[in-house]
Amino acid sequence: MINTTLCHIKKDNCYLMLHRIKKENDLNKDKWIGIGGKFLENESPEQCNAREVLEETGLTVNRAEYRGVVTFVSDVWESELMHIFTCNDYSGDIIECDEGVLEWVEIEKIFSLPIWEGDKIFLKLIENEKRPFFSLRLEYKGEKLISAILDGKNISGGLK
Repeated sequence: MINTTLCHIKKDNCYLMLHRIKKENDLNKDKWIGIGGKFLENESPEQCNAREVLEETGLTVNRAEYRGVVTFVSDVWESELMHIFTCNDYSGDIIECDEGVLEWVEIEKIFSLPIWEGDKIFLKLIENEKRPFFSLRLEYKGEKLISAILDGKNISGGLK
């Protein structure tokens, strides 16, 4: 299982999203995702988050909130433990990203873009700023979400 970070940088009522259209054989190809990537050796979640945001966007994280952990399980891709952050305290200017196109997207409009189904769950969780730290397990068959477990409780409903 790999460790990754995912940061949702907020300005006004928008998140800075990455439209992943530049890399081949990409787990997130053509999807819109937050900013992040894989841990380097001996990095903490906070260090990885700050580094990935800087590398992908040119922005410096002044302060980020560690919001939760998502266990991503797939029958196609390697499993991930995704450390979820939000940030609205940053500085710098946005640069061009070699992994896709960066764009400020109104939060309500994100749900109509091509995103992972499970992202809709944790996006709603992070929008509730009073929501405590969460643990979410998402299981996929291909790109179909078949199971969602939030803080140990099955919330899958009619996913299958």
